[in-house]
Amino acid sequence: MDCEMVEGGKSVKVKGFRFSAVEAAVKKPGRLDLALILSEVPAAVAAVFTTNRVKAAPVLLSMQHAAGGVARALVVNSGNANACTGAQGMADAAETARLVAEGCGIPEGMVLVASTGVIGKQLPMERIRAAIPPLVNAAASRSMEEVARAIMTTDTFPKLETRQGEAGGKSYSIAGVAKGSGMIMPNMATMLSFLVTDAAVDPAFLDKAFRRAVDSSFNIITVDGDTSTNDMASIMASGMAGNAPIREGSPEAADFESLLSGILLSLAKQIVLDGEGATKLVGIHVRGAVNEADAKRAAMAVANSSLVKTAFFGQDANWGRILAAVGYSGAEIDQDRACLSFDDVLMVRDGIFVGGDAEARGTEILKKREFSVTIDLQLGSGNAVVFTSDLSHDYVTINADYRT
Repeated sequence: MDCEMVEGGKSVKVKGFRFSAVEAAVKKPGRLDLALILSEVPAAVAAVFTTNRVKAAPVLLSMQHAAGGVARALVVNSGNANACTGAQGMADAAETARLVAEGCGIPEGMVLVASTGVIGKQLPMERIRAAIPPLVNAAASRSMEEVARAIMTTDTFPKLETRQGEAGGKSYSIAGVAKGSGMIMPNMATMLSFLVTDAAVDPAFLDKAFRRAVDSSFNIITVDGDTSTNDMASIMASGMAGNAPIREGSPEAADFESLLSGILLSLAKQIVLDGEGATKLVGIHVRGAVNEADAKRAAMAVANSSLVKTAFFGQDANWGRILAAVGYSGAEIDQDRACLSFDDVLMVRDGIFVGGDAEARGTEILKKREFSVTIDLQLGSGNAVVFTSDLSHDYVTINADYRT
């Protein structure tokens, strides 16, 4: 069975994967909220998880199961995070994996488990137990888009992306889904994301390439500065494209990693665009820092500043808030050398407002749905980019009564 997704109006197949999504009424009825990704063969797997020291039960279990480097299935629910649920939560995550394994006829240790939703509530296992048989029986009857819909919480649209490549004369595809809207902050994935590919990939290279791709995508976005207890991103490679395994340093390795990074960056930007209450996607570019770490530190301070983000929402070209954030970031700065632009509109040169019509032109830039802020510290060769959103009234409204 092949996964089919639409890319540019044409069908894209990922050989060897089946999909299913059903309604289990995990939080409330009326929507798909339990999904399955099933590989027909043992697939190479790579996964990264939240660095939050408070980790949900499914994260802890999947860390164990992914350590073997091989997986056959991933089961995920929305509506309940199964986080801060103690021994019962771990037992429920393990039972979910066992029931899926038994239904699919695969080893329990090859089942990854993920959850997203409200923290601190026990899973409604009676409803999940009842939903797993139809979930397994429906494998291949659903699309990956329906998996994307089933994992949504406060998301307003499903997030999908695909790419195609070639290795050794064999065509292969990579497809991915993600969910995320709030609790978005780097230090892993800051959401859930699941990818599949039919390329044959050496497990060691798959792990390295995936981690590098995560660092240049999910780890450079922020919506609200909060890192979740349930963050997880994974990729399964079935090898059914029939190519010789792609290895580190092989001719096809760079192309594969480029495609992988492209998918993850697209999904990451979709998450920021769908940030809770967000109306803007803003790229914060810092260049000329003393080193890359300083550049990332400065960019992240600007991207997470509530004052900066509210100015973006209000379309206020308040560049002073941005330089202030750089100043407290811990990055080295000489305020008499710093320059700042909104897109191609220079606002600050050598620490001083340029004057003239810069205010009006800068305000016009901030009215756009997507724009960039560039801060040139003129101190060295360090560069970094972070993508962020604005902070609107709706963010408070959504998160004030999320549990209800």
